Amino acid sequence: MAMGHKAKRRWSLVILLLGLPVYIVVASSVVTWLGRPPILVELLVYVVLGILWALPFRGIFRGVGREDPDGRH
Repeated sequence: MAMGHKAKRRWSLVILLLGLPVYIVVASSVVTWLGRPPILVELLVYVVLGILWALPFRGIFRGVGREDPDGRH
């Protein structure tokens, strides 16, 4: 069953408020574990981890910024 627009908006907010800080801690830990690599490698690690973090949630984030297609409030 597809999620409604209102549910997507709520879940996206929860994911951003809880998931993003967790991503930041994990990404920083990975870079620290690598022993502070050169800046381009560090940037690549952050970009790859950011993409991997967002991929599972793309269905939830898709269309959240638009108006409700059903017109309900």
